[in-house]
Amino acid sequence: MDNSEKQIDKKERAKERREKRRQEISLIRSIPYSDHQRWWSAETVAVVTGANRGIGFEIAHQLALHGLTVVLTSREIAVGEESAKVLQEGGLKVVFHQLDVIDQESIDTFCSWIKENYGGIDILINNAGFNNNIGSENSVELAEKVITINYIGTKNMTKAAIPLMKPNTAGARIVSVSSRLGRLNGRKNRISDDALRQQLEDVDSLSEELIDGTVNKFLEQVKDGSWTTGGWPQNNTDYSLSKLAVNAYTRLVARELADRPEGEKIYVNCYCPGWVKTAMTGWAGQVTPEEGADTAIWLSLLPDMRISGKFFAERREIHF
Repeated sequence: MDNSEKQIDKKERAKERREKRRQEISLIRSIPYSDHQRWWSAETVAVVTGANRGIGFEIAHQLALHGLTVVLTSREIAVGEESAKVLQEGGLKVVFHQLDVIDQESIDTFCSWIKENYGGIDILINNAGFNNNIGSENSVELAEKVITINYIGTKNMTKAAIPLMKPNTAGARIVSVSSRLGRLNGRKNRISDDALRQQLEDVDSLSEELIDGTVNKFLEQVKDGSWTTGGWPQNNTDYSLSKLAVNAYTRLVARELADRPEGEKIYVNCYCPGWVKTAMTGWAGQVTPEEGADTAIWLSLLPDMRISGKFFAERREIHF
C-alpha cells in the first residue's frame, strides 16, 4: 500500500468512526432525562444569542423542548420575532428580545430587562457569530468584523451575564460555540510562533491582555498587508483566530470563577458543532443543525456538572 492509499484508508476509517459516533449520540439523544436527573424546571432561564437561524435557533428549540424558558435573541428584531413565533406556535416557552453582542447599550438594555422579568440567567449560550469565507476562500477583508463579533461579542456577553447568573445547586452554565479551526495545536491550522502558542496554552498565566494583544496584532498586520507572513493559521485565518480567542477566553474565565462557593458555581465551556449545514457554511456542511446543537444542550443540562474550562465535540472533551 503506497502513501496515498494509506491516506485514503486513514480518512475512510476516520469517517467511519465519526459516523459511528453520530449514531451513538443519536441513540443517547432519544433517551429522555429521568426526573432525578432534571435539575431544571420551566422557571430555568436559558439565553441564546444569534438564535434567529442555524445552530442558535436549533439550540433554542431543543432547550425549549426540554421544558426550559428560552430567551431567543438576535440583532435584527423582525427575524428574531419571526423565529420565536415559530417555536411559540409549537407550544414552547420562548420569548424574544433584541440583542446586539457588540453594542454595549443593547447589552445593558437586555440585562436590565432580564433582571426585571426573570431575576437572572441560568444558562447562557454564546452563539452569535460571523464568517466571511465559504469553502477554501481566505479573505481577510472583513477580519475586524469577524474578530469583533466572534470574540469581543462573546467576551462582552460573558462579562455582562456573570453578575446575573442565578445561584443554583447544579451550577449555572456558560457555553460558547467555537470551532476546531481555533485549536492551538491543530496539525494543519495553527499559530506557528511556538512562544506565543505556549503562552496561550498556559492557563495559569493566561490573561485577557494576552488574548486581546494576539488578535490586535493580527488586525494590525491585516491593515498593513503583512498578515500572510505573520505565522497565523493558514485556513480561514480571521475566523480561526477569532475562535482561538474564544477558546482561550473560555479557559481564562473558568479559572477566574473556579473558587466560587458551592451553590454559586458557574461552569464555562466551549464546543465545536462540526461543519453544519447552515447559511454560514453556504449549506455545504455535513452535519445537521440538530446534531450541531447537541453538545451545547448536553453541556447545558448535564446533571452533576463538574467540568469547566474545557473544549468539546460530539459530547467528548477534545484538546485546545
